[in-house]
Amino acid sequence: MSITFTARPNGKFSGPGFTARCVLGKGGVVVAGQKREGDGASPAGRWPIRRVFYRPDRGDPPKTSLEKVPLTPDDGWCDEANHPLYNLFVSLPFIHSHEKLWRDDHVYDLIVELGYNDDPVVPGRGSAIFMHIAQPDFRPTEGCIAMEKEDLLAALEMMTPDTLIEISF
Repeated sequence: MSITFTARPNGKFSGPGFTARCVLGKGGVVVAGQKREGDGASPAGRWPIRRVFYRPDRGDPPKTSLEKVPLTPDDGWCDEANHPLYNLFVSLPFIHSHEKLWRDDHVYDLIVELGYNDDPVVPGRGSAIFMHIAQPDFRPTEGCIAMEKEDLLAALEMMTPDTLIEISF
């Protein structure tokens, strides 16, 4: 039986016996079929967790039964809608549009990859929908779920490969 954690636009992220503050996309929550690359919206639905990336120079691997991948300065994520590697992990340098996962701030010190638009990938339907650490001022994201590092770490301890992350209206 899978566990579901739910992120809501009212700033609540909750699961069995767990509640934390979160922030979603600056474009609000949209029906997944209406999600577009660059719209800043979070896609409504239930998404599986694929893996967890972490910065080994900024902390120990998180305590979780999920697959863990240490990041390197050469890691990125393709967000060029018409590229064959759209919405996939890529190695840098990468001449096409991408997000750099090794950032100067701490937002991507811990990244939970959600299985949104990856089975199959639909060009332009949105990429890099993650759970990650919130900015200190809790400003809205580009479509991800963000929360305090301590809360994200605590949630990861409860998550299993069967856990679903729901983004609701």
